[in-house]
Order: sequence, then structure tokens, then C-alpha cells
Amino acid sequence: MIPQRYTGPSAIGGLLVAYSLLWLIFRPAGEPLGPYVGQYVGALSVVLLSAALVLISSLPWVETWFDGIDRAAIWHRRMAITGLVLLALHIPLASSPIHSRWGGTLGAVAAWGLVALALWAILPRWQSVVPRPLRGPITSLKDAPVIAQVRRLFGGYDRWRQVHRLTGVLVAAAFLHGLLDGSPFPKSAVLRGSYVVAGGLGLAFYVYRELLAPFVRSLHDYEVESVTRVADDLVEIRLRPLGKPMNFVPGQFALVYLEAKDGWHRHPFTLASAPDEQHVRFTVKGLGDYTRSISELLEPGMPAVIGGPHGRFHHSKGTDRQVWIAGGVGVAPFLSWVRALDDGPPHGEVDLYYAYTGSPAAFAGELAAGVAEFEQVRLHLVDSAVDGRLTAQRILDAVTEPQRLSAFLCGPEAMLRDLQRGMRAGGVKARNIHREYFDWR
Repeated sequence: MIPQRYTGPSAIGGLLVAYSLLWLIFRPAGEPLGPYVGQYVGALSVVLLSAALVLISSLPWVETWFDGIDRAAIWHRRMAITGLVLLALHIPLASSPIHSRWGGTLGAVAAWGLVALALWAILPRWQSVVPRPLRGPITSLKDAPVIAQVRRLFGGYDRWRQVHRLTGVLVAAAFLHGLLDGSPFPKSAVLRGSYVVAGGLGLAFYVYRELLAPFVRSLHDYEVESVTRVADDLVEIRLRPLGKPMNFVPGQFALVYLEAKDGWHRHPFTLASAPDEQHVRFTVKGLGDYTRSISELLEPGMPAVIGGPHGRFHHSKGTDRQVWIAGGVGVAPFLSWVRALDDGPPHGEVDLYYAYTGSPAAFAGELAAGVAEFEQVRLHLVDSAVDGRLTAQRILDAVTEPQRLSAFLCGPEAMLRDLQRGMRAGGVKARNIHREYFDWR
């Protein structure tokens, strides 16, 4: 049984409140209020950015506290964004009489570097932050010679991920800037000590992740057994273990390292197989440069390494009345659940909704056969082109007590956002709505 409650967000809130109280209580005498607030904002920015480094350390207790590293990654993003906003506020507000030789330079390097990494992270999702009227002109410019060169230079997830690893170095620069130029620190051992502990812990976790984690990470050797196209945009990859296979719980995901024709690639994929199978299966949709051409880049016999497993998306956290909702490639964790029904049936009544566009639906036959022997599990195939969009109201119409319902969702962000909103409005409790956050990957 996977625990339902997690304490990570509460711990973050407690950390921020406690740190803020220290700055309120131990304000040194004679510190002007305006500059003091500016330096508090800067110190809090460093603390948030340092805590964000802890959340991407991939340590088991982080996964437990946040109910999966996918949730931890979301909180990492939130804390990093908040830290950058506070950093932007710190720059005009702070005014310190201390001007060390290197403090100003370190602060400038940290600020510009972190902003550049943030903008680079936003670029693939630029359409979600740019107003609709401006999207057309921007799209028309993307193939201009200069823009095309920039896209070639900075494009690709692997390149961004490698450069993104410099985040810890930039946070270290911001940390040292505060330590060298923070005027309250020489006058208050409490403020200085708490800043050193909070920032130092984040940097220690960063060093662990970069230097030590590769030697202690759980890795398993596999090779490609087959690559099968199951739909126009879906591919199933089957991997065969070369040693001891990886143990996992249905619904988890893994970091998959594959040597393709153009070199090694790293990508998180949801495990779609049952744990008792000798091989592992992943269902992949062509969303990026690598996944779009994965069927051409992989061949049987190519080496693979699997890291993990990760994630805590499992129906054992639910009530005795559940709905499972899959959209497109979001069917992957539910395939794993259905393939493992013999060993882990749900402890109540389940309606499985599989929304897709265009017939036939990938894996529809296998899903139907898999649930046929389990009367408590009912399959509903929803072709959006024929039946219209799957709505929360349609799902709730078949439920007598929404407040007792647990919902498990995996699919496109827009679809899940609408379903979550509709379910909350229909009486489903927020703590009973569970989803796999594969978009963070």
C-alpha cells in the first residue's frame, strides 16, 4: 500500500515561515528598514533556490515526502520561479554599505545566468506565455536565418539539460554574494548561521547529485528487443534484461538511457508492462525531436540502461469507488495496472475511460480482454472524433456519491485541467484526485 498523504509542501511552508520569523526577530539594531527588507528578499531567494536543488536530488525520501519525484519536480519549478521573482525584487530594493571585491560580480553573474536559464526553459512552451495575437508574427519569424541559427544552437532537450546542470553553480554565486555583501550578517550570528545552513544544504545536495549520485544510482542493464508502431504516433519499446531485472510497482516510470543510431538519449518513460513480465515495455508518443523518430533510431540488440523506478501513481491510494481516466499516450500507466490485475486488483468498483482520437484505439483490444475477468472494472472507449470530448459531467453522471470517488488521471495537460476543475465542481474531494505529471519531464 502506497501512503496517500505527503508532507513535502507543508515542510516547505514551515521552512519559509521559520526563516522569515528569524529575520523579523533578529533584525540588528540600526539596520534601515528599506535596505533590510531588500536583503531579506535576496536571502529568501537564495534559500528557495537552494531548497529547489534539494528537490531534484532524486533521493528516496524526497519521493516519499512529495508523493513522487514528478510532484517534487513541480515544486522544484515553483520554488525556482518564486526565487527568481524575489531575486528581481531584491536588485532594486537592496542597498548594502558592504561592497566586497567579488560580491557584486558574483551577484551579477548569478542574476543574469539564472534569468537566462529560466528563459531557455520557457522557450519550448513559449505559446503558453505569449498572448494569442502575438503568436502568429513570432511563428513567422522562427525560420528567419538568424533565428534558425539560434534554434540550432540552443535547441534540443539534451543540450538544455546539460546546461541546466549549471544552476547549482549560479546558486552558489548568489549564495556567496549574500555572504560577502549582506550587511545584517556581521551583526547577527543567527541570521548568518541560518543563511549558511539553508544555502549550504542546497549546495551540498547539488554536489551529491552531480558527483556522487551516478555511483549510487540504481541502474539496470537491458537491450532493445523490439520496436513496434502501434498507432500513427505511438510506439511500443520492449526491452530485455541482461542481468537482474528492475523491480517496480504498476504505474511507475523510469529514466531510460538508449543508445540509438545517433548516440545516447535519456528520457523518462512510464512503465507499461506488468512487474512479473520478463521484459519491460514503454509506450512512447512522438512529442519531441527524439521521440518523433524513435522507431527509425532504434533497432533490436541496441543497449539500454534503466534508472529507477520512480513515481507513486497507484490505485491502492484510492477509495472503494474509482475512475481511471486515460488520454492518448496517458494510457501507459493504466496498461500496467490492467496487465497486473491478477496480482493487484483494485479494492472496489472502477470505471476506466480511455479517450482517443480516430479509430482504432491503440491497445483497446488488450484492455478489453484484460478487464473481462474482473466484473468490478468496466472499460469505456471514448473516440473524441465521434463521441465528443470526454467531460467531467459525463463521468460523474455514472457516479452516485462523488464525495466518495477517487479519480486517477493521465493525459494531455489541457484535458486533465478541465477534468480536474469539473470534478472539483461536481463534489469530488481534491485529495481524492490523483494524476501522473508526465509533462514535467
